[in-house]
Amino acid sequence: MRLRHRDGQTVHLGYCTNVHAGEQLAEIVGQLDTYAVTARRMLGGDLLGVGLWLAAPVAAQLAADPGQVEQLRHDLDVRGLEVVTLNGFPYRSFHAPVVKHAVYQPDWLTDARMDYTADLALVLAGLLPDDAARGSVSTLPLAWRTPWTAEHRDAGRRRLAELAERLAAVHDRTGRLVRVGFEAEPGCVMETTGQLAAELAGADTRYLGVCLDLAHLACAWEEPAAALARLAAAGLPVVKVQVSAALQAEDPQDPATAAALRRYAEPRFLHQTRSAAGPAADDLAEALDADLPGPLRVHYHVPVHAEPQPPLRSTTGVLRSALAELVGGEQAVCDHLEVETYTWNVLPPGQRPEGPDRLAEGIAAELAFTRGELHALGLRDQPVREMTQ
Repeated sequence: MRLRHRDGQTVHLGYCTNVHAGEQLAEIVGQLDTYAVTARRMLGGDLLGVGLWLAAPVAAQLAADPGQVEQLRHDLDVRGLEVVTLNGFPYRSFHAPVVKHAVYQPDWLTDARMDYTADLALVLAGLLPDDAARGSVSTLPLAWRTPWTAEHRDAGRRRLAELAERLAAVHDRTGRLVRVGFEAEPGCVMETTGQLAAELAGADTRYLGVCLDLAHLACAWEEPAAALARLAAAGLPVVKVQVSAALQAEDPQDPATAAALRRYAEPRFLHQTRSAAGPAADDLAEALDADLPGPLRVHYHVPVHAEPQPPLRSTTGVLRSALAELVGGEQAVCDHLEVETYTWNVLPPGQRPEGPDRLAEGIAAELAFTRGELHALGLRDQPVREMTQ
């Protein structure tokens, strides 16, 4: 869906399809029918944005065949869907029984990560609507934090320069601008906006910038206004925002709170946990075993429109503050907003959606909530076309 900012800029809002498990092209198109089209109809709009997640094999397949890209764009168009952004963080197997640290591999010291991201940029250039100003691809924050030596940092800087060159080549070849945003995440080389500024210093900001994940920002205990001021001072553009909320517990020593948190300790994804007092753990179970003091914030993307059951809560307050800083002023800081709740199917029993329609309802509810927050900040819906399906 599209909204108009007071500065005249079009702001694109969609949801990220990394919540779905399919990795083959036919599966991806099937997911559009099952979830995205259903969510669009529930929202009553003529256009819905989807931030596609394409696993590395299908990205390479599409990049090698412009005809398949053209067909995919047609498949999107007839369904009333548009793509201006791709999620290039998970390489593949994002819904394996155990993902944990594997999501950071291959990292930015490898040719595989470079080739995957370049493939995504080329594919996105072919999927962009004709009137879209630009495209964006989000990616991991270089690597997990260990090992990361001075030699690794030097190699990383060379990779950034090479990436900018490859994005410039896509720009020259297609006439479409695609930027890559590095997404800070707890436990990685870039966890905070300060680390983003340090590691991306000297990068070619025509093509490289930041993907700001609002749950990750909350887990770092950063205030949105200060974080965005830090990025602006470093000259780093926010090329994409992932609208997300983390899990928060005020008093993890309280038996009821600890029991509630235990229900979120699941085997698939890593749930880095950070205390406002400073202590940290790389997974929620570790944090509970270590008896970390509260309040705690947990890297667990919870539905943005619904608070968890008490005594837990979410970081929706950070989300609202960040959106106000990003699009509430006279100029929009970023025009690509993507709701990214990939954890629907690992929520505690009783909170998971039962069946495709329930998941589509949840996705639609998150988008409706986010659209409502944007309306409150003065953005207005921008009609694009009549429904095509």
